[in-house]
Amino acid sequence: MSIFSPSDLVELSLAALLSAIAIIARPFIEPYARKLAPKTGWCMLILALLPVALRLALLAHHPVPSPQVYDEFGHLLVADTLLHFRLANPAHPLHQFFETFFVLQTPTYASIYPLGQGLVLAIGRAIFGLPWVGVLLSSAALCALSYWMLLGWTTTPECALLGGVLTVLEFGPLNPWMNSYWGGSLAAAAGCLVFGALPRLHASARVRDGALLGLGLAIHWLTRPYETIFLAAAVLLFFLRSQHLRPLAKPALAAALVLIPALGLSLLQNRQVTGSWTTLPYSLSRYQYGVPAAFTWQSNPIPHLELTREQQFQYKMQTSFRASGPETIERCLQRLEYRVRFYRFFFLAPLYVALPFFFASVREWRFAWIVLTLLLFALGVNFYPFFEVHYLAALTCLFVLVSITGLQRLSQWNETAARIIIFLCFAHFVFWYGRSFFDQPLPERRIAVHQQLAQSPGKQLVLVRYWPQHIFQDEWVYNEADIDHARIVWARDIGPTEDQKLLHYYPDRTAWLLEPDATPPKLSPYRVEEAPKSLPAPPPPTPHNPPPLRFEQVR
Repeated sequence: MSIFSPSDLVELSLAALLSAIAIIARPFIEPYARKLAPKTGWCMLILALLPVALRLALLAHHPVPSPQVYDEFGHLLVADTLLHFRLANPAHPLHQFFETFFVLQTPTYASIYPLGQGLVLAIGRAIFGLPWVGVLLSSAALCALSYWMLLGWTTTPECALLGGVLTVLEFGPLNPWMNSYWGGSLAAAAGCLVFGALPRLHASARVRDGALLGLGLAIHWLTRPYETIFLAAAVLLFFLRSQHLRPLAKPALAAALVLIPALGLSLLQNRQVTGSWTTLPYSLSRYQYGVPAAFTWQSNPIPHLELTREQQFQYKMQTSFRASGPETIERCLQRLEYRVRFYRFFFLAPLYVALPFFFASVREWRFAWIVLTLLLFALGVNFYPFFEVHYLAALTCLFVLVSITGLQRLSQWNETAARIIIFLCFAHFVFWYGRSFFDQPLPERRIAVHQQLAQSPGKQLVLVRYWPQHIFQDEWVYNEADIDHARIVWARDIGPTEDQKLLHYYPDRTAWLLEPDATPPKLSPYRVEEAPKSLPAPPPPTPHNPPPLRFEQVR
């Protein structure tokens, strides 16, 4: 039996053809690249525009992404809340109908996520009318700043430009970060600012570079607060062996002045959402719903609110990631060993050959520091009971640097081998990018439902009824920041008697029943099965009649 499928043979053949073309075209490409590489502004502009242009060219076959999972809806809720010029929304008087994942209903209605990713989505929506534009902008920033970061680390501008291009190939139009609302590119761009400022501060200790360092830490804090601990530790570790710390006083002050407003904004979000300056929305969700799961050294949280059936499944799933019994070094190392395989996300396949050559450079402190930083992050995020690659997003430019350094070392031994690997990276991307033009857009269940609702005039109320076999990750109850003024309100079907409370609260809306577990999802007019003839509607919240804030749940 052949170990290659027909598609594998086609890909290998095309890769060989493209590599041959690249070798032939080399005398025409390299002189222009050498002239362009030292022009920092032009290179950053081109690298910022390139991934956006490549992705927009695919819109006919891969349209604007539709949010699918609760993390994406959570960040979109942050964006919508910010666009209402607030950090939290008043609790709804009928909030039991709007229970969902990773969204607080009391004491305020708010997402549990930090502000960073939501702020980018809000910028995209405010300027261009589309949150996804914020994703494109953060991806553009990542590719441009990756080149800028590498200028401070590599020996030649050509190597930095090559690293920037490799960033486009790996984290550009085909990458999940650019095709979802989860985030990743923003934290990666923040990492570029931090790691790019370090060698510049070591060389000249300019205040400007200190401010850029602080900006990177601030953006990362607003995006991935926990991992910022390890990012700051890596910065301190970098200067551990420095014998001239006094010139760094002014840059350090500039970094602190940039970072402090981000810390203050985070504290203000805590106060607005949870009622406490020091209680994170994330932590309040863990107290109320038992999710997200606690760190591995902590005991499983106990929910303090009554959970829906879907929330119970989510709670059981998250706690199942935790092994029974106390945390041990053996279990920690087993998790780490298992998760290392996912680090391939940060490398194009041909670069695997160059990676071993990087370790020839670790005799220098700065490259040994890179290894220590990677280990620091790997161990730090290993205390999560589950793992996603965007937890390591800040390290993206370091992984690119590892690849470029490995290619440099390989070229010293065999220049032809290094060039072949680079050409294979381009061939790999061209094949999969070209193949994307032949993809047929997949039917999206949510889009079909939204299209059906769009044909109905006026405001809509959709009561979602899950079947017993419902997969809990497929959640449909997500709403805008201002629920009462949204054109479509999504609510849980609690039962005919309880549903009447919501129907009386929204008398001017067309009521629908959505059964998302049908194939395709079934949207039909809501039929009253049984209900009392009249129920008083609770008064809507107003500035003079706000809903009660249940701060006792925070205690």
